[in-house]
Amino acid sequence: MGCLRALGAEICRDGDTITVFPIKNPTEDSLLDCGESGSTLRFLLPVAAALCQSARFTGKGRLPERPIVHLADEMKKHGVAFSAEKLPFQISGRLTGGAYFLPGNVSSQYITGLLLALPLLSRESTLNLTSKLESGAYVRMTLSALERFGIHAEVSGGTYAIPGGQTFSSSEALQVDSDWSNAAFFLAAGALGGKISLTGLDLNSSQSDRAILDLLRRFGAEIEVRGGLVTVSPGKLRGCEIDVAEIPDLLPVLSVVAACSAGETRFTNAGRLRLKESDRLTATAALISSLGGTVTELPDGLLIGGGKLSGGVADSFRDHRIAMSAAVAACRCARPVTILGADAVRKSYPAFFEEYAKLGGRVHVL
Repeated sequence: MGCLRALGAEICRDGDTITVFPIKNPTEDSLLDCGESGSTLRFLLPVAAALCQSARFTGKGRLPERPIVHLADEMKKHGVAFSAEKLPFQISGRLTGGAYFLPGNVSSQYITGLLLALPLLSRESTLNLTSKLESGAYVRMTLSALERFGIHAEVSGGTYAIPGGQTFSSSEALQVDSDWSNAAFFLAAGALGGKISLTGLDLNSSQSDRAILDLLRRFGAEIEVRGGLVTVSPGKLRGCEIDVAEIPDLLPVLSVVAACSAGETRFTNAGRLRLKESDRLTATAALISSLGGTVTELPDGLLIGGGKLSGGVADSFRDHRIAMSAAVAACRCARPVTILGADAVRKSYPAFFEEYAKLGGRVHVL
């Protein structure tokens, strides 16, 4: 919201309701502080270039090291100059329409950013994927949102045709889906500790991380869905093989479940996790190992030997998903788990430890 305000949007918050008034006169050379958010950076880079002649971007943590090269290269070919290769930098020059080419297996956020920006340009554009799309659910969510705001894009295979000169319009209040990615931590805790029930989850959501229910079933957890209530209880857990190409954010917490299951679990197609808030493959392997589990790190996956976790000191690597996964692991550990950098949860779930305590978890701040 801070970046949108910097671009000229008026945003008002009243409890759980947020009202956004459109940008009428974009602010030139505004400073957009993306914090540690890769999605904010990748979404707003092309949007700012479509709206303004210049803008400045900054960020912190690992964000300056996270990849934007494919997106930046395409923007450079279409009228935008970058003052540096990584944050902080300034962009200058208006984005122009035309043919864009991006890999589909690096970050779906590149695609979302351009799908948001290209309708604002004066001429038609095409966005062409040069490799198989991964995390495709997020692109489908983007297209659905665009449609609700009156924006049209034609999809044919790996090509998106986006007419220029379109106008975003909203005539209705929007209800935001509950977040399956964050719900996954408590659902996994239900499989490892005691029965946990969650309300407010849309079982028909287009979020890919809704797959957490089916995956916990595969491990052997007991799942009950009744009305709007989802309940997960421990079962006889056994390892399995999981392709995480479409659900990379679930790997850390599923690795905890795997470490507490009988037999081996193999996670495949996880190479993109090396480009997250941490090298999330290495960080997850370190988490499991530090708590007494058996894990082998592979170039694009993990092999986890089942059994049990003992507890100990876990480094979050300043990664919110590693910190929350460590807390879930504590449900099954014989000894306490001390999480270094636990405040990393503030990035996506500031109230995580409060909710954890409400469910019976014991939390002590050192």
